[in-house]
Amino acid sequence: MMSAAPLALDSVLLRSDVWRGDRLALGGEAAVASGFAELDAELPGGGWPRGALTELLHEGAGLGELSLLRPALAACAARAPVALVAPPWRPHAPAWAGVLPLERLLLVEAAGADAPWAAEHLLASGALGALLLWLPARCETRMLRRLQLAAGGHAAPVFVLRPAGGAAGASPAVLRMALDGAPEALRVRILKRRGPPCGRALNLAVARPLAPARLRPRGANPPLARRAQVVGA
Repeated sequence: MMSAAPLALDSVLLRSDVWRGDRLALGGEAAVASGFAELDAELPGGGWPRGALTELLHEGAGLGELSLLRPALAACAARAPVALVAPPWRPHAPAWAGVLPLERLLLVEAAGADAPWAAEHLLASGALGALLLWLPARCETRMLRRLQLAAGGHAAPVFVLRPAGGAAGASPAVLRMALDGAPEALRVRILKRRGPPCGRALNLAVARPLAPARLRPRGANPPLARRAQVVGA
């Protein structure tokens, strides 16, 4: 039996699942632009990856993590609903109405192991434009792998938001970013990407409408004038 002819190296390097260590990966399906040109220039494919986990590891809620995602979520909602799974703060409809049509917003309240389970099954439906999942700093790697596999079968970007302590553990996410506050900006450090390390921090001008110390957990009833700020964190 004759063996198959070997592929030329140039042909292999053109595949979306292969990248050189000194270059950013090209990505498969077109990425979702972040809305920040400086960030897109550092992301493989020029934006948030589809069909893969992106981890946002933050120093505290209210730094501007949702403002960072607003342009992408608005674009994703044009094709299918956006799901919020286990958000720590109660979403405020008027605030989200400025980002996407409310009929395109799906809220799933879950706790503990139910949160990743719900996210996995939502991704299996194939009917989402994007998914945001809030998890604790300490997560089982096996559970994250299941989410990465579920994301791989879907064309939507999947964002996992965790406290900064989660950066110490291993993760199958293809993109990991650390977020912390800077004066009138959000400081972004890319911890992991498909390509060479990013040796610089990015200071992005995103809205930071509420100091973390003033945020109230789900179940609290902040004054009406402040409710719109909670979701804009």
